[in-house]
Order: sequence, then C-alpha cells, then structure tokens
Amino acid sequence: MAYAGRVTTPEAEQSQSAPVGEPVPEQTGAEVPSAAGAAAGDGSVSEGTEGGAADSREADARPDDARPEDSHPADAAAPRPEERLERAVRAAEQALIEYEIAVDTFRIEVENFSRLHHQKLGPMYTRLDELDARIAEALAARTGNPEDIRKADEARARVMPMPAVEELFHGWMDGDGLFPEAAAMLTDQPVRPPQRVRPSEEARKLYRELARKAHPDLAQDEDERKRREEFITRVNAAYSRGDAPLLRELAEEWAAGPAPAERGPSPSEELYARLEWLANRKELLTLVARELEEGAIGSMLRIAPDDPDRLLDEIADQLLAQVAEREAELANLLAQPHASEGPSGSVGP
Repeated sequence: MAYAGRVTTPEAEQSQSAPVGEPVPEQTGAEVPSAAGAAAGDGSVSEGTEGGAADSREADARPDDARPEDSHPADAAAPRPEERLERAVRAAEQALIEYEIAVDTFRIEVENFSRLHHQKLGPMYTRLDELDARIAEALAARTGNPEDIRKADEARARVMPMPAVEELFHGWMDGDGLFPEAAAMLTDQPVRPPQRVRPSEEARKLYRELARKAHPDLAQDEDERKRREEFITRVNAAYSRGDAPLLRELAEEWAAGPAPAERGPSPSEELYARLEWLANRKELLTLVARELEEGAIGSMLRIAPDDPDRLLDEIADQLLAQVAEREAELANLLAQPHASEGPSGSVGP
C-alpha cells in the first residue's frame, strides 16, 4: 500500500500505475485529474486516488509540447493593429503612383501635340484667315452691299487681332508662363524642341521606371521629398523632349544615389492621415485628367489614340486642301467684274 507522503522512484511509480510486465500507456491526450477522487478520513489513498496520482505523475513526466496549453500562442502571434493599415497605405500609394504616371503621360502628349499643332499648322490657319478676309473684301467690292462690307471688315479684324502675350514678349512666354525653350535658356539648359508628340518606346519605358522609383510620394521626410521632386522635374523635362539618352543617364544617376530609407511601422493616426492625403490627391488628379480629356487638344488626341503624329499629318493635308479651295475661290472672284464695271471690265455709264 502506498502512502500519500511517500517519495517514490519513477520505477516504483510505474509499478503502482500499471501491472507488472505490461508497458505503461502513453498519456499524451489525458486531462489533469482533479482532487475529487481523493479519500478523506484516515489519510490512506484509495484505489481511485492511486490512479489519479499516477495520472498526475504521468502528466508531469510528459514533454512540454504534450501538456495541455496554459497560454494562448495564437494571441501572442496576432498581427499588430497597424499592419492592416500599413498594407492599405502601401497599396494606395502604388495605385496613386500608377494613376499619376498615366495622367502625366497624357499631359505631356497634350502639351507636345499643342506645340507641334501650333508649329506645323499655325501658318496654314493664318493663310486660311487671310484668304477668307480677301474673299470677303473681293465680294464686298463686287457687290457694294453694306452687309458684305461689314463681313469683310470683321474678317480682316480676325486676321489682325490684338497682340497676344507671346507676341509682346517675343515668343518668350504666354499666359501660362515661360515657354520651355525660354526657361531652358535662362537655366543654361539645352534648347531641344520636341520631335514627336509621343516619345519613343524606350523613352516611355525609362520614364515609367524612373517615376516609380523616384516618386516624391515615397519620401519619408521633407529633405528626401525635395530631392525626389527636383529629380522628377529633370526626368519630366527629358521625357517631354523624348530624350532617351538623357533618361538613361538619369537612371544611372538615381541608381548611384542614396538608397531611400525603408518604411518602418507608423502609428495608426499617421497611417489614417496618410490614407486621407492619398485619397485627396487622387481626387485632384481626377480633376486634372478630366480637364485634359475635355480640352480641345485632348479631344483631338482621342480621335487617334494609337498614332497622334499621323493625326497632325492628316490635319495638315486637310488644311492644304482648304487653302487650295480658298485660293481658287479668290481667283474666281477677282476675275469677275465689279458692280460698277461692264461685262468687258469697262466702267459703265
């Protein structure tokens, strides 16, 4: 008989808890016994108590990983509350960068198309206005009708409008500020007008890669943001000119520069503020994109989204045809006698 206070060896414990000659069964799934089976009164241990003590000793002998779990490791491994916000901020940042790249790409195409449209087609529009004025004047001189004379005066006034800002400043600036060529001269930058509306595929690829890597919104402090903004300004200027070699140089420069600091965990308040700023920035870019698309040049670009340069050539061909028609019309009017002349061109009585 075993007593409650007796110290026993492991071999003795096994002999008490299992018959001799039989292996001790593993108790990996057993529960810790309670004290309900202990006998009261004379201090002896009953049969049920001996079994309970053996179960308790076996539970103590089990490895730690086989014991019932006292703690909650799932709670200890639970993600921090900020992790979900951090993932949302990173996703929103990348989405905003891609959207801003798309808007800037379209804006540059609109600006290049506008400048090339003015450069290539401006003289043709001027020629058409001049021909319209001369046709109206020839018609008024032939008919002598007051209404025709008024229309001729209006047509002539359109040919000679009030001087524009760019004329007053000799092509250095317009209502939106300095022309890129003028700004380049003032900052000792080479003057390189764009060669095409849409830069080459290499230039577009380099521009997108640089914009993703050096975007100011990835900065962690004001100094880093300023450095990125200055660099992106140079990237935009090179891309607007379609200068692929310069974009390659800028890519090498950025790769050799200081690596941006890794983003660390931020407090929840800063993450919420960041998400709000990103949302406001997206709304602003949406307004900019809508203005570009609804403008005259944006509407023209939608006509030929795959090849805007071909659209310029098509418009030029149409204008040349209109010029030829106006010149033929003017020659026909000039060949007709005036109202005060006879059929042979002599002055009537």
